[in-house]
Amino acid sequence: MKELLEILQGIKPGVDFENEQGLVEKGILDSMAMIRLVSEIGDEFDVEIKVTDLVPENFNSAEAIMSLIERLEDED
Repeated sequence: MKELLEILQGIKPGVDFENEQGLVEKGILDSMAMIRLVSEIGDEFDVEIKVTDLVPENFNSAEAIMSLIERLEDED
């Protein structure tokens, strides 16, 4: 989780990602931030996020993103 929080802070500094819910719904993560996030997650965690994974439920909180990463790691 620490690595993910560092990535998120690098993309959008000043957001309380540990407690914030609705990252996509509230527009905290816009399309450009999502592209960068998906790329950095892929590099850091060695997972491939597919287009079908790009739904708000997977990115509305740091916990949801971490769950997605863990699921993708288990699939490898």
